[in-house]
Amino acid sequence: MKIYNHIDEFKDVKNPIVTIGTFDGVHLGHQKIFELMRVNAEKYDGETVVITFYPHPRLVLHSDSKDLKFINTQKRKVELLELAGVDHLIIVNFTRDFSRLNSATFIKEYLVDKIKTKKLIIGYDHHFGKNRLGDFSTLYDLGHKHGFVVEKLAAQNVENIAISSTKIRRALNEGKIKIANTLLGYEYSITGKVVRGQKIGRTIGFPTANIELEDEYKLVTANGVYACKVAHDGKIYKGMGNIGLRPTVMHSELTIEVNIFDFDKEIYDESITIFFIDRIRDEVKFENLAGLRNQLQLDKITVLKILK
Repeated sequence: MKIYNHIDEFKDVKNPIVTIGTFDGVHLGHQKIFELMRVNAEKYDGETVVITFYPHPRLVLHSDSKDLKFINTQKRKVELLELAGVDHLIIVNFTRDFSRLNSATFIKEYLVDKIKTKKLIIGYDHHFGKNRLGDFSTLYDLGHKHGFVVEKLAAQNVENIAISSTKIRRALNEGKIKIANTLLGYEYSITGKVVRGQKIGRTIGFPTANIELEDEYKLVTANGVYACKVAHDGKIYKGMGNIGLRPTVMHSELTIEVNIFDFDKEIYDESITIFFIDRIRDEVKFENLAGLRNQLQLDKITVLKILK
């Protein structure tokens, strides 16, 4: 996948099949768009082009909000777009000035003059341009005017649930990790650097790797204990994760930690990725560390059954 950090870097390609969006999640609905793009690229002997925005428009237009969290970091989103088979990725620097660009100007300057779009494929709820006033009818009219075809993909459903980034974020906030994973089409994950903790888990036979997030806007799923897989140095391990305040040891800050099974390496300052498979219980305050250890032993049995 070729990546362009400015529209002016983009060079002419044959019969571009284009889509536009923020693509937070790169979920199953987005993946259907990319699949349709590949089919059309083959039909027209063309190449697929995705236009996305960074920073996320909400960070620019609602910078005072403290609740802005996203399913994936920008780095992970780019990785997922490449896995989806995208040929060209144009990352537009989203600024307040750019947000004032009206729909017709954006289409003319980007899709027509720069990219020379053959066909534009969008999701069912796509809006764009100043105040998000551009919609399918706007695109259809502009496509007719400038000589490109516009196709809208219908809403995608999984188990009678319409897929959307909003629904996935809600599921993660509620700890409904299996629903989130189903709508994503892959396992929700957190990547971060292993940092030094209090080493209390080590004293009760459950040493944990404590994670420092690589992006402050990364959405962290709800507090609780999770069955996990852990990627480190090209290998995948089973593990038991915990997100929360560790009330048994009177911890006051949110902690993301994972007990990696059959693993005894020192990996401070190294990066790991935790893939969340299922949530097994709430975080609970125990009377003492012995009570916590006994529960963790039971939790490990549950996790191993889930990951079998």
